[in-house]
Amino acid sequence: MTDITNHETQQLQIRSDLQELKVEHRDLDQAIASLVVDPAVDQVRLRRLKKRKLILKDMIATLESELIPDLNA
Repeated sequence: MTDITNHETQQLQIRSDLQELKVEHRDLDQAIASLVVDPAVDQVRLRRLKKRKLILKDMIATLESELIPDLNA
């Protein structure tokens, strides 16, 4: 019974973390979109934002894969 409770708790935590990462990813996407149209944009800042967005995308993919049930179990 404890294993099921721990598993459910982990699943809830992953879903919560995933939601937070998706919100941050979406916010970065909007920030990048608004900066791209500005001809005087700081290119270093823009690159950093894009890099962070890619890191978030990888983190999201990792968490989403953790939510997929193990077929060998």
